[in-house]
Amino acid sequence: MGRLIFGAIASIDGYTVDSSGSFEWAQPDPEVHAFVNDLERDVGTYLYGRRMYETMKVWQDLPGEGDDEPVIADYANVWRSADKVVYSSSLAEVTTPRTRLEKRFDPEATRRLIAESDSDVSVGGPTLATAAFAAGLVDEVHLILVPVAVGGGTPALPHDQFVRLELREARRFAGGTVALQYTVEHS
Repeated sequence: MGRLIFGAIASIDGYTVDSSGSFEWAQPDPEVHAFVNDLERDVGTYLYGRRMYETMKVWQDLPGEGDDEPVIADYANVWRSADKVVYSSSLAEVTTPRTRLEKRFDPEATRRLIAESDSDVSVGGPTLATAAFAAGLVDEVHLILVPVAVGGGTPALPHDQFVRLELREARRFAGGTVALQYTVEHS
């Protein structure tokens, strides 16, 4: 049985994108990128909403000609090797291999997917994660906090739900980024 993991790169004040929709400030350096790659290696299925899928699907074609950063090629391989489920009522089709489209998020179907999985399942994007938290499906939270405050935007964690977390691991990187790994305490 797999675990459902919510992972996000966020500002120190808890936003995945700033108020203009930008996340350029969140680009990880090679040390952080390698750490994220290792976290993602056990993921067999990614769950995405439309916006996160549209952001992430660039990994299907990376690295491009002239990319010489091994961490980029490594993450692209990790991403391509996993299945993807995209939840969207507005997308007509998905354009990447190993990807299927569902019109709506179904907590019971997701619960079955996790239970039947031999590997971890990752929920990407705070909007979809909010629905997974509300359904009691999230087992772990992996936050990569970047040392910048953006003052507003899309919050990484649900603002309208109480979620109790138990810290499992914390790691500080040379550039000031911090990785926090939590277990969700289900009541």
